[in-house]
Amino acid sequence: MLTANTDGRRPQDICNLLLAALLFISPWILGYMNETMATRNAWIVAVVLAVVALAALSAFAEWEEWVNVVLGIWLMVAPWVLGFTGNFNAFWTHFVLGALTALVSAWAVWEYRHEPHATA
Repeated sequence: MLTANTDGRRPQDICNLLLAALLFISPWILGYMNETMATRNAWIVAVVLAVVALAALSAFAEWEEWVNVVLGIWLMVAPWVLGFTGNFNAFWTHFVLGALTALVSAWAVWEYRHEPHATA
């Protein structure tokens, strides 16, 4: 469902795009390139998150925010599922960026559901 806003842009989608960029460069910046699963997961999730954020920026739909909520939750549980809880930098990067992604996207859903919509 599209919003009544003509531009479809939300600050949360820009935040998600920035979080995706941070996630993508985090293996280099925080030095966990040798943690293969963490690095690959960061790259894959970052690309998907960026694509969904760009789609939401061009034409907002509630489902895009729900996809980002799921991606954020995945980032938070990935260290246990993929087995890299022992790497401090990879663990906390995934956990913190995942929490931020989930919160920002949940905020977008909440805002969407509490704004007046134009009836066609």
